[in-house]
Amino acid sequence: MILILEAADRVMSAVNKFLVLLGSLALMAAALILSYSVMSRGLFHAANDWQDEAALFCLVGVTFLCSSYVQERRGHIGISAIEGLLPHPVNKVRGIVIDVISCLFFAFFSTKTWDLLQEAWVDGQVTNSTWAPPLWIPYSMMFAGMALLTFQLFLQIFIRKTIATDVVSGGH
Repeated sequence: MILILEAADRVMSAVNKFLVLLGSLALMAAALILSYSVMSRGLFHAANDWQDEAALFCLVGVTFLCSSYVQERRGHIGISAIEGLLPHPVNKVRGIVIDVISCLFFAFFSTKTWDLLQEAWVDGQVTNSTWAPPLWIPYSMMFAGMALLTFQLFLQIFIRKTIATDVVSGGH
C-alpha cells in the first residue's frame, strides 16, 4: 500500500511542477493582457471588453491549479508560535491532525466547486460582459485545483516528507 502511495506522490510531484510551469506562463499572460488593456485604453481609447476577464481567468487558474504545489512544499504562510512551545512528538501529531482536517475541508470544497462546474456546464452559464465567456472555464480550474490540493493533503497524511530547512527557518 505504501509503495502505491509513494508512486502516487512522485506522479503528483511531477504534475505539480508541470502546473507551476503553466501557472508561470498564465501569470505572464495576465500581466501582458492587463498591460495591453491599460495602454490601449489610455492611448487609443479602445474598449477593453475581454482583457479583464481573460486576465482574471488566468489568475484563477494560477491560484487554484498551483495550490497543490504550494502545499507540497509546505510553502503556505504558517504561524509557528505554537510549534516552538510543543515537544517534537506532539508537533508531529499536531501536523497530522491539521492535514486531516484540511483534507476533509478541501474535499468538501471540491464537491462544491464540482457543483458549480456542473451547473455552469448544464445551464450554459456565461459572464455578464459583452464578451461572455463560459463560466465552466474558471469553475473547471477551481475544481481541478481543489481536487489536486485534496489529493496532495491525502498523500501528506500518509507520507511525511522532511521539510526543507530554508522553508522552516525562512521566516514566514
